[in-house]
Amino acid sequence: MIKQIRMSGKFVLMSLFALAGALHFPNSAFGHNAQEHVANSVGTGSATYKRSIRNYLIPDVQLTDYDDRPVRLRELLTNGDPVMMNFVFTTCATICPVTTKVLSDVSAKMGGEGKRLRLISISIDPENDTPLQLKAYAKSFQAGERWKFLTGSTQDVKAVLLALDSYRGNKMNHEPVTLIRQAAAKSWVRIDGFATPDELVREYRRAISQ
Repeated sequence: MIKQIRMSGKFVLMSLFALAGALHFPNSAFGHNAQEHVANSVGTGSATYKRSIRNYLIPDVQLTDYDDRPVRLRELLTNGDPVMMNFVFTTCATICPVTTKVLSDVSAKMGGEGKRLRLISISIDPENDTPLQLKAYAKSFQAGERWKFLTGSTQDVKAVLLALDSYRGNKMNHEPVTLIRQAAAKSWVRIDGFATPDELVREYRRAISQ
């Protein structure tokens, strides 16, 4: 069992490096380059992910965006736009910079095709991720106006994570997850693992065509 856990962790780190190596990171707002940090932490390998279809009941909670404005999550997710969503925290130095950069590259690759796509990143560390910190984090990845970075109370964020099967008890146990949903659809495409920008673009096109 211990050997299996160690191998699983090694595989995740190898996948992380492989994906990070394909991405060019901006200098972050936190004094170091994310790609260099990841490269110094892991070896080499290949990135992969698992795709599944899920149905979730979104809790009607009020979160806060990086401009310190209230956002009703259920309302945001039912406004008629397709959505791509992930989970991050601003002091994370491994998974989060990589998955955030992937979303940034997805937006750039989509161009006009993705003009209706709404990106959402929800902090899993609401006790420390203030709107101001989220704004600096978003700026470091050149996030556009259609990309919402959300925080909130610990209770409300936990409710969201539980509803989306993404609560792991501690922020250090978080896993790379991306959720994609066609406008007004009931089902979500769930991506567990490290998908590249090109792979997420393909998944998005597949989702909105169904």
